[in-house]
Amino acid sequence: MGDRSGQKFGKKVLRYRNCDVERVVAIIPRGHRHVRMIIELSDQVLVFSEATVAAIARAYVNIITHPQKRSTELVVKKFKPEEIKPAYSECQLIESSATDEELQQEWGDVISK
Repeated sequence: MGDRSGQKFGKKVLRYRNCDVERVVAIIPRGHRHVRMIIELSDQVLVFSEATVAAIARAYVNIITHPQKRSTELVVKKFKPEEIKPAYSECQLIESSATDEELQQEWGDVISK
């Protein structure tokens, strides 16, 4: 089961190791066009939309391919229908202006345990 590492902003923080993940399923459900990512953990099942998985992948690539960047933050932004490309959700995870130092100060102690 995930390591309960404490609280952050009044929310329970759960950390899962690779061995806590029992199975990952990527699937386009019948009658749909977009992928869902199912992560089956030892104590729960998480289902993510394609947009969420794409945002996580974008954040990962942004850090792993940059010679100096060590963190990035995505925050939800709600767009008006006329502001976004066709077939995009009105809620998007967009890069914030948080710096590496700000994110390290905010999260470093919580996740380094």
